[in-house]
This record gives sequence, C-alpha cells and structure tokens, in this order.
Amino acid sequence: MASSQFGQTLPIQYSPKTIRRAERAMRCAPFQWALFNTMRWQSVDLRAIAGKVGWSHGYTRRPVPELVAETELLWLIQVGLLRREVDGQGLTDSFRLTPLGHQLVEKWQNLGKSLPAPSLGDRLYNALSRWVRVPSWI
Repeated sequence: MASSQFGQTLPIQYSPKTIRRAERAMRCAPFQWALFNTMRWQSVDLRAIAGKVGWSHGYTRRPVPELVAETELLWLIQVGLLRREVDGQGLTDSFRLTPLGHQLVEKWQNLGKSLPAPSLGDRLYNALSRWVRVPSWI
C-alpha cells in the first residue's frame, strides 16, 4: 500500500435502516442543534447539558433534569450517535459524537444547521424502539 493512501479516510458506510433510526432518535431527543455542533469539536459534560445550564447554552429546548438528560444521551449511545468519554479513571460524564453522529450533524449542517422536527409517527416509532429492544444476538 502506498504511503499516500494512509492519510485518506473514507466515511463508514451505514445501512439505511441504521441511518433512519439514528436520525429519528436525534430528532426526537430534547436536544438542540447547538449541543450536537459542540460535540463535533469537544466532549460535553452531562452537567453542562442538564438543567438551566444546558438550556442557557442552547443545548436543550427547556431545562431538562439530569436523570432525563442522561437517559436520553444513553439512548443516543444505543443507536450509535454518541459515545461516552473515557479517561485514566474509566468512564466519565462527558459525551462525544461517533462517526455516525458526525455524518448526520454534517448532513444537517449543510441543510440549514437545524434539526428537522419529528413527526408524530417519528415520536411513536422512537418510543416503541426504546421500549422493545431486540437483543443484538437475535
């Protein structure tokens, strides 16, 4: 392999089903564009997302309790949009975008820097997906 090929990175290819589920989860989450845009460049601590602090940063539509924010962030981890930061001590309370998350944020940035509003069907399908989780081994 030529050394010039090492610097090139190709985007990961995700199935249409994976992308649709991730987009739906992102639209249904209580988070605003500002949070995902910030996560493109740095990790964001849970305490900066929850409560009035998150609302004042423009990360949420309204103040969200810490437990609700963490539950929503964990769902976004489940669908492959986010990952938790790790330091020398183990997991932290900070979150970053995954490659899939980066792809979706870049896509929506090119479409106007806002998250499309979820439809009622999106909300129902997302809630059902969260409630009925099929194990990955099936």
